[in-house]
Amino acid sequence: MKACVIQPPYSRDVSFSQEYFDYKINMLDSCDESMDIIVLPEYSDVPCATKDREETLYYHKMYIDTLLSKCEETAKRCNALVFVNALCLVDGNYRNTTYAYNRKGEIVGKYYKKHLPPLELALDIDGEYTYDFSEPYIIEIEGLRYGFLTCYDFYFYEAFANIARQNVDIIIGCSLQRSDTHDALEIMCRFLAYNTNAYVIRSSVSFAEDSNICGASMVVSPYGKVLTNMYGKFGMATAEFDPNDKYLKPAGFGRADAPHYEYIEFGRKPWQYRPGGSAIVRDESLMKYPRVCAHRGFSSVAPENSMPAFGVAVAMGAEEIEFDLWPTSDGEIVSIHDKTLDRVSDGTGLVYEHTYEELKKLDFGSKFGEEFKGLSIVKFEDILKKFSCHVIMNIHIKPLSYSEPYPEEYMKKIVALVKKYDCEKYVYFMLETDEMIKQFKAYASEIPVCVGHLNDRPYEIVDRAIEFGCEKVQLFKPYFNQEMIDKAHEHGIICNVFYADEVEEAKKYLNMGIDTILTNKYNLISQVVKK
Repeated sequence: MKACVIQPPYSRDVSFSQEYFDYKINMLDSCDESMDIIVLPEYSDVPCATKDREETLYYHKMYIDTLLSKCEETAKRCNALVFVNALCLVDGNYRNTTYAYNRKGEIVGKYYKKHLPPLELALDIDGEYTYDFSEPYIIEIEGLRYGFLTCYDFYFYEAFANIARQNVDIIIGCSLQRSDTHDALEIMCRFLAYNTNAYVIRSSVSFAEDSNICGASMVVSPYGKVLTNMYGKFGMATAEFDPNDKYLKPAGFGRADAPHYEYIEFGRKPWQYRPGGSAIVRDESLMKYPRVCAHRGFSSVAPENSMPAFGVAVAMGAEEIEFDLWPTSDGEIVSIHDKTLDRVSDGTGLVYEHTYEELKKLDFGSKFGEEFKGLSIVKFEDILKKFSCHVIMNIHIKPLSYSEPYPEEYMKKIVALVKKYDCEKYVYFMLETDEMIKQFKAYASEIPVCVGHLNDRPYEIVDRAIEFGCEKVQLFKPYFNQEMIDKAHEHGIICNVFYADEVEEAKKYLNMGIDTILTNKYNLISQVVKK
């Protein structure tokens, strides 16, 4: 099999657009029947770097028909597979798309880029589909399995093992990667080829023939061997290979040789890695509003601040769960609302005057219902272990004092646990006192803070959020009004409200502009918000 990569010149000066687009077309005209695969770069319809969406779409509309027609013609004339990347209109918006043409010039697949960087998102092209779970995109042509990566996709090494599971033969990479060195690009492609046991065919653009960044269109074998690398050179390069020639490594003593990814599957332990997969939801910055927050979990069907209450809420699709934290006398962090044990358990006294082992012996279920008899208190770590990145967590850290700082060792432990379970982007701290807000903001500024209600200063909550640079407020009925909501929004502050368990009240809050409604009746109120 003979693969051809085309590497045209590229510039930040759009006055070269026609010249560089023509260069691409001429390269396609130079392809011949000896080639089986022809790959062009990312954004082949936009020949130079553009400054905004308007300019990008201007060149796209100017060149897209000519580009795709030429790719179709080339596939037929050369009896080759052609892969080209360009914008594609899908459901009213544009997507970064790699088109796959068979030897008859028919489009047999379209790969939509999985990872969009900030620069691309600024173009306001469609990225909504990237927030849904999806398998690696694979198409089969003439008995060979083709996978795809586009530009920014090459950086997400954690996806490589998932692609490898699909038994791919060839990975097509239409790319720009305009800031990486040739050495870095080669490392990425060799690593990809070796880990997926596939041939990697990557096409890019070049700023200049003597530049050591961008460019580096190449073909790499599953052995990690570079068959060709264009570095900064303009034009095209070819490489021949047998797609059935795969690398098999010693797969442990006494075992038959196997591909690298099969060997590591024997010992894979996914719980040792970052959270991932279909249960992961959008993080705090991406989760849409309005939202419903299940107050203390789905606390009308299971005991509040319990794993059953959290589990029901998450299983039913709650965007957020809210829970409360107190320390024990021996330094554990547990979830319970009151500082005393009497209301929700068969114990008495203050939570923080008991050890965790003492609390574990108490019954936290019977007072809700006999069917929950024997339910134990839950540790903060257990909540994270089970639900990290599966839901946004509104974490109400209860003050031990309204006049003194929060104990530093507990603050550090709470933050450390959030980081341990890799969910900084999925939590925010609900803090009541000014002192606690300042402490947590200084220690863990990357984690959003929601300002809580103070009985002696209820109507200052928005002003306090502005003063301390907080991201949210949790308004406490009836101590808020429309003016406060509007002021918060003017300063980019999200408004929660505690609480609404009635339909009409929830509608009223939504009409006022409330972003997140806390409720004890998740199922009922979620239906109002979803409508």
